[in-house]
Amino acid sequence: MAVPMFNLTPDMTVSRLCLGTMTFGEQNTLPQSLQLLDKAFDAGINFYDSAEMYPVPQRAQTQGRSEEYFGRWIRDRKIPRERVVFATKVSGPSGQMSWIRNGPESLDACNITEAIDNSLLRVQTDYIDLYQIHWPDRYVPMFGETEYDPDRYISHISFDEQLDALGKAVDAGKIRYIGLSNETSYGVMKFLEIGQKEPCYPRIVSVQNSYNLLCRNFDFGMAECCHHERVSLLAYSPLAMGILSGKYFSNDKGPADARLNLFRGRYAEGESRYNLSRTNIKEATKLYIEIAEKYNVHPVSLAVAFVLRHPLVASAIFGATKLWQLQEVLNACSVNLSPDVIADINKVHSRFPNPCP
Repeated sequence: MAVPMFNLTPDMTVSRLCLGTMTFGEQNTLPQSLQLLDKAFDAGINFYDSAEMYPVPQRAQTQGRSEEYFGRWIRDRKIPRERVVFATKVSGPSGQMSWIRNGPESLDACNITEAIDNSLLRVQTDYIDLYQIHWPDRYVPMFGETEYDPDRYISHISFDEQLDALGKAVDAGKIRYIGLSNETSYGVMKFLEIGQKEPCYPRIVSVQNSYNLLCRNFDFGMAECCHHERVSLLAYSPLAMGILSGKYFSNDKGPADARLNLFRGRYAEGESRYNLSRTNIKEATKLYIEIAEKYNVHPVSLAVAFVLRHPLVASAIFGATKLWQLQEVLNACSVNLSPDVIADINKVHSRFPNPCP
C-alpha cells in the first residue's frame, strides 16, 4: 500500500510517515543511511526530519552528521529538491552541549540565525522546508517530567524576538514554514497570538511532540488548542523508543545493538522516559503487545496505525536503523484498526494512563 499524504500547508504536501534521521552518523554509517533514505523515498516517503544536534546521543565529534548525510543523499542520488520536504530544528538552551553555541545559551536572534545558516551549509541546500524550535527557550516540564514547578521559572527570550528572527529567515528565502517541538499549549498559543499581531511574523503550522500508545498527553489541552488553531501534530516516537515493537522482551532484554541497550548510561532522556524496569511501563507495553497478538497484527503496525488514525496527526516521525525495521513501519499503512481493537487499547490506557509522558 502506498504511503498516504497530508496537506500540511496549502502548498506543502507531506507523507504521513516521516523518516527521522537522528541515528544517522552514530548508529548508522553513511552507506547505511543512504540505503534507508533510498528505501523510504522509493516507498513514497517524501518527509524527512533532522536537527542541528543530531545524531543522538549527542556529542561534539558527531554533531551535524545527520543533516550532512541527508544533504549527501540528495546530491549523490540527484534527488530534485522540490520532491522532498526537509525539516530540521534549532536546539534550545541546554548548558550540556558546549560545542553548539556555548550550550546553547538561548534562542535569541543571533542563535537562531546562526543555527539556520549552519544547517543550510551542512545540508548544502538553499532552503529548509520546515524549521522548528527543538524545545522552548523558557523552562517547561519535558522529556519525562510531568509537573510544572513555578520556582524554576526564569526570564527567557521573548516570543517576539524568536518570531522576528524566524520571520527574517522566511523573508530571506532560507526557510518556508516554522513549527515548534516539545511545546505546551501555552507556548503554542503565545506564538500564535503574537504572530497574529505582527503581519511580518510567520505562522506556526505544526508542533512536534511525543505521541504513542504509552504517551497520549497531547489529547489533553494540546489537542483542543491545535484543533481550533489549525496546527498539525507531527507525532514523534510512535514506537516509544522501540519498546512497543516488543524487541526488549526477547533475547535477554533485547538485541545488544538496540538503542536502549547500546547506549545504556549515555542516553538520559530515553532511559528515564522509556524505562521497562518501571512496572507500569512494562505491564502496559506487554498488554499492548498481547492486543496485537490477539488480532494477528504486528506490534509495530498496531503502534504506528494507532498514531496515524488520530485526526490531528499530519505525520508520524519514526526512526529505523535497519531496512527490515523500515519495512515494518511501512506495513502499518495497510492496517486499519477495528473498533474492537481500539476498545481494547482504551481499556489498557484506562488502567495505565500515559506511563511514558
